[in-house]
Amino acid sequence: MTAYSVAEAKNTLPKLIDRALQGEEVVITRHGKPVAELKPLRRQPPAPAGTYAWLRSRRDARPGVGLTSVEILDLLYETDDL
Repeated sequence: MTAYSVAEAKNTLPKLIDRALQGEEVVITRHGKPVAELKPLRRQPPAPAGTYAWLRSRRDARPGVGLTSVEILDLLYETDDL
């Protein structure tokens, strides 16, 4: 474990981040007492490829309406001119 004061950490933060990424335990101290630790973030595993496959298959199974959105709006706002 390597300890650095807040002042040292402030002046050399990029180097301390690199050390933490290399696996070194980096601890920041204030008045000689540990107050923070730098460590790399744990990566979240990506979602499996088939996560939303059920939703896509359900969408694709529905029959289309055969109209575009513009045609549907035209039908909604059509008025009878008598």
